[in-house]
Amino acid sequence: MNILHLDSNHPLLIEQLTALGHTNHEDYSSSKEAIEAKIHTYDGLIIRSRFRIDAPFLDKATNLKFIGRLGAGLENIDTDYAETKGIHLIAAPEGNQNAVGEHALGMLLALFNKLHTADRDVRDGKWQREANRGLELDGKTVGIIGYGHMGKAFAKKLRGFEVEVLCYDLKPTVGDENAQQVSLETLQEKSQIISLHVPHTELTYQMIDANFIRKFKQPFWLLNSARGSCVVTEDLVAALESKTILGAGLDVLEYEKSSFENLFSNTPPPALDYLLKADNVLLSPHVAGWTVESHQKLAQTIVDKIVNYFH
Repeated sequence: MNILHLDSNHPLLIEQLTALGHTNHEDYSSSKEAIEAKIHTYDGLIIRSRFRIDAPFLDKATNLKFIGRLGAGLENIDTDYAETKGIHLIAAPEGNQNAVGEHALGMLLALFNKLHTADRDVRDGKWQREANRGLELDGKTVGIIGYGHMGKAFAKKLRGFEVEVLCYDLKPTVGDENAQQVSLETLQEKSQIISLHVPHTELTYQMIDANFIRKFKQPFWLLNSARGSCVVTEDLVAALESKTILGAGLDVLEYEKSSFENLFSNTPPPALDYLLKADNVLLSPHVAGWTVESHQKLAQTIVDKIVNYFH
């Protein structure tokens, strides 16, 4: 097959596909229009998040047999339309699930132990022990919303702690030895920590809003390593100000550009400005699944799935 790569990835992806007899072409800079003009010559497409693969693009991809995305979700692809055209869609959540689980746990422990503020204080010549007194995770109840690959990976990382782990998911019977599946109401009643591991869908878009937050029976900590669009930032800030939410670890933000790199090109909105200055908020630039190891695992997962489907 002729395969077009729109984003740079781990070298093993092209190396192994070439060894399997496929022809690989790389185009990391052309406009979407330029790609559309030649996409009819390709059988396969490999992307990350460079641009949206929409219906007009797919109409021009008359020979396309598959699209592989090196990531967990397929939200930048019109999946319904692609499937009507018989295009096989491949995602790779197995490739970065461990990385996301570790990152979520790391953010939680850093928040509880005030590591980011403690580090800053010491570097500023301040030795403030009481101000940086931390919390222990043991004895807490953790609620995981979305119990697929990422949610399960985070729950597995919590096994070393004496915590109660609950999960909520639209799919029935996804609970396992690491998390008890409960209703959303039960999750909101019991949880002291909430971790989001949901895809971007119509149901999850802005799901964490003022109404959602109000339904919690006690103040809680929020972790989001899923999608920034799941959280209404202004409502999050209001909850932080009222201490309804005690703190937040955010790997993703509502304001992200699709390319992720130009977040600060303009004056930040007030809600984002608040997050940037808040001591009880920990931020990272959408890197929860972006480790040295996951870089290789994502590529290997795509190759393996292509082999399993076409060979």
